[in-house]
Amino acid sequence: MSTLDRREFLRAAAGAALGAFPASIRRALAIPANNATGTIHDVEHVVILMQENRSFDHYFGTMPGVRGFGDRFTIPLPGGASVWQQSDGSRKVMPYYLDHTQGNALTAGGAHSYSDAHAAWDNGRMSNWPQYKADVSMGYLKQSDLEFQFVLAKAFTLCDAYHCSLMGGTNSNRLFLWTGTNSGTSNSSNGLRVAAVNNDGWDGTGTTPLADSLSWTTYPERLQEAGVSWKVYQNLPENYTDNPLAGFLNFRNAYQAVNGQLQTYSNGPSLPYSALLDSKVPLYKGIGNTMPLDGGIYLEALALDVASGQLPQVSWVVAPSYYCEHPGASTPGQGAWYIQQLLDILTANPNVWSKTVLLVDFDENDCFFDHLPPPAPPSPLPGGGYAGASTADAALEYFTCPSPPGGGGEIPDGSPYGPGPRVPLLVISPWSRGGWINSQAFDHTSVLRFLERRFGVAETNISPWRRAVFGDLCSAFNFSTPNDRPVQGLPPQDQALAALVWLQQSEAQPVPVPAAGTQQAPPQLFGARPSRALPYQLQVNSAVQAAAGKITLCFSNAGAAAAVFHVYDRLQLDQAPRRYTVEAGKQLSDSWAAVPGASPDYDLWVLGPNGFHRLFQGTASGAGAGEQEVQLGYELANGALIASLINSGASTRNFILTPNAYFSFAPRIYAVAAHSRIQTSWELGSSGFWYDFTVTTEGARPITRRVAGRLETGRDGITDPAMGSV
Repeated sequence: MSTLDRREFLRAAAGAALGAFPASIRRALAIPANNATGTIHDVEHVVILMQENRSFDHYFGTMPGVRGFGDRFTIPLPGGASVWQQSDGSRKVMPYYLDHTQGNALTAGGAHSYSDAHAAWDNGRMSNWPQYKADVSMGYLKQSDLEFQFVLAKAFTLCDAYHCSLMGGTNSNRLFLWTGTNSGTSNSSNGLRVAAVNNDGWDGTGTTPLADSLSWTTYPERLQEAGVSWKVYQNLPENYTDNPLAGFLNFRNAYQAVNGQLQTYSNGPSLPYSALLDSKVPLYKGIGNTMPLDGGIYLEALALDVASGQLPQVSWVVAPSYYCEHPGASTPGQGAWYIQQLLDILTANPNVWSKTVLLVDFDENDCFFDHLPPPAPPSPLPGGGYAGASTADAALEYFTCPSPPGGGGEIPDGSPYGPGPRVPLLVISPWSRGGWINSQAFDHTSVLRFLERRFGVAETNISPWRRAVFGDLCSAFNFSTPNDRPVQGLPPQDQALAALVWLQQSEAQPVPVPAAGTQQAPPQLFGARPSRALPYQLQVNSAVQAAAGKITLCFSNAGAAAAVFHVYDRLQLDQAPRRYTVEAGKQLSDSWAAVPGASPDYDLWVLGPNGFHRLFQGTASGAGAGEQEVQLGYELANGALIASLINSGASTRNFILTPNAYFSFAPRIYAVAAHSRIQTSWELGSSGFWYDFTVTTEGARPITRRVAGRLETGRDGITDPAMGSV
């Protein structure tokens, strides 16, 4: 990956500093949306800027209102440890602030290949993250380090359940953004299916033989065939090798047709893109030098297209290394300046901005920790079978075919490719103003799904499982009444200052990990944010079969999108958690045997999207087991949670209901007669439809059931008001 001399760059940046652009920022918020139809068809341009290597917690874990460091429902670790108490193999390393006054905080990074990512994930157990990713992986930043990104999120929309597509590195993830998959036919000569899980070799160097190029169809090719205009805006050679189209046969042929040789990033010819070249070699605008001036720093070619009304319907922007936010090569401040530059260009033509969606996402998490378990397909078990089940076809989600030639030598291990940890996605447009949080599950294929919805060009590479689990981003927008919310301003960014910070940070020593006795849980202030309606109506109910000594859970989905349920057996945390993908309108059931000698002998911790949680604890073996149960349902018309308290025993039993958050009433006792049930309900409107109750029973073989989450009514609401920390 090419770089420039740091001091030479610093001098150039200081001399050409563009300063602040408050007018452009105000326009980005104040220009009203095109509202001709009140639908997605009011969008005429989609611009996609994928940045580098930052996890969601690393950037936004401290922001009020997001599912960050104040999350109350996290995965359980052995010994009662919290998810924040990760081990590096010799000591606990909790998330710690990367204070740039104490060392290198803004350019530090670590391992991010397929093998170390899967080792850290550990099939969902996630207890030894820094052991495989280094201690710096637990470092996080604050608003003071990310002022522009924070206020941008508060002005537009931030997605806090957007995942990278693969547990691995840059271009293996970017394949999902440009093609919908990381796996397809290797080349036209042998037709073998391959799976790119690392970058090494396949992603566009001139040394890879043409016969070893990737050859499945990319989305730009589909747009070209459908007559939808598109372009990849990049400078060569300074695109940090972040364009995976450079590994595909058709694009490599296009480059060779124009330049007389295969592409190399370090040297060699790279003729500037032109309309004449496009008429002869249309794929060259996906791999050629489309931003030849000033290293692509100032996006001149994009600015000219915007000013002349020639902005394509779909644009991908590949930032130079200094502005891509990759640890080591760039800082968050440099990325902020580049986003500001892009906004300045797009808003310079109000007619263009009124019809444009700008998506700023990140390709992968680098080494950085994120506490939310990725909603992956079930993990394969060593003896055969899977830890969980899926109603959606997940066959294409497992690493079972070889890597492409030069692809890093990874041996297929049968594990899920992903998705990987959460990464930020900022949805910036006139239809997404207002500081919204969107908590629907998305990944990089969601960007293609959005393009599908708008332009009608299908991406058939996206697997059935991903189509079921991940949304199409439409829930992040208000297309019907987009111009009815007030807006606020953003702080300007300074290019030269960002360059100075990068130079200082890149030459500093690492920020030290706090001593064991001084480590503490990371902070996240309380504060609810406006939250988009989600397509989930999920439920998990239980039944104990005492004769068989087991408990059965039924996972049901009455919503409009599939969801992944994670089940952690807290009595056997050495086992891989089971995961259940349940499509809309379907259900799955599975059973757990009682753990001999344990009391209670089952203890199941269930997690789902947007803080959905269920706890099942009790005794599944012996006389009287299973005689009490709690069955839950929803009443959408009144926004109520309904509970049936069931007593199939021979004597009256007391059920005690206790609120854990949102409500302050004293515990309520319900006496349920033998062989009968009581139905009760709680209207949730006063809590923004959030709930968190525990029900226990008195007497022999008691049970505990905890239920928490948000009742989805189809209307927008607020984020979890109980999420945060002191």
